[in-house]
Amino acid sequence: QVQLVESGGGLVQAGGSLRLSCAASGPTFSNYDMGWFRQAPGKDREFVASISWSGYGTNYLDSVKGRFTISRDNAKNTVYLQMNSLKPEDTAVYYCGVSNNFSARRQQAYNGWGQGTQVTVSS
Repeated sequence: QVQLVESGGGLVQAGGSLRLSCAASGPTFSNYDMGWFRQAPGKDREFVASISWSGYGTNYLDSVKGRFTISRDNAKNTVYLQMNSLKPEDTAVYYCGVSNNFSARRQQAYNGWGQGTQVTVSS
């Protein structure tokens, strides 16, 4: 089973950028679609972006389109989330998960969650 470790979070001012990484263990990483979710205090975990196993297919939450970019490097067993033009409403703990369907936006379609990485955007 793939195990995931998220990193790259931090405190940034509005308009700034961060790049999150999700490192996976296990030899079958390239077989899986991957997704990023986030959870703000008092809110449900929500879909942010996903990418197919090949990297050719991607999906985004409407509110992050044009600002966030998901990518992956199968040779490094890592998926990334480049976040630009950050807004205070992007503040949340960000998690990555594995799936067999990158079109899915329900968290139940993903598993292998790591501990998450905190992103805080100040106004």
